[in-house]
Amino acid sequence: MTTRTYTVLDSPVGPLTLVAADGVLTGLYMDRQRYRPEEHTFGERDPAPFGAAIDQLEEYFAGRRTTFDLPLAPVGTPFQRQVWAALLEIPFGETVSYGELAERIGRPTAARAVGLANGKNPIGIIVPCHRVVGSTGDLTGYGGGLHRKRHLLAFERHAGTEPMGPLPAPDPGN
Repeated sequence: MTTRTYTVLDSPVGPLTLVAADGVLTGLYMDRQRYRPEEHTFGERDPAPFGAAIDQLEEYFAGRRTTFDLPLAPVGTPFQRQVWAALLEIPFGETVSYGELAERIGRPTAARAVGLANGKNPIGIIVPCHRVVGSTGDLTGYGGGLHRKRHLLAFERHAGTEPMGPLPAPDPGN
């Protein structure tokens, strides 16, 4: 039987809920995130399994970490997991379009499907779905809200040389 646990971490982009199954990270969700599972599915609240994830996230937000080194077990279809694995290859501070990501996984006509899989990424920030933009470079959907995507990208663009400042208010309608 799988043991599910969760904890909540305060961050510059708001509270982050970290979820694990048998001690391995399966989710990182923002408050009011699209496709966020119901809280009752997260299991018991227990910060013990999340020490390394919390340390690495705090280092990221402080501008001292550009990659994560954690065991991850996102739950999704084989195609979704392929897209999420490709997200891990996008370097800190860089962006790619949905079409570029589709080409990288060998499915050049699947930009829309890549976008849908990207939107259902269950491990935000660590699996950097915020680094995917529209073909013109425009910011398009983000499950955590475009204000958060804009904030994360601006932080990374400045190479994380300083701690992430407070999150601005959401744009009306986003």
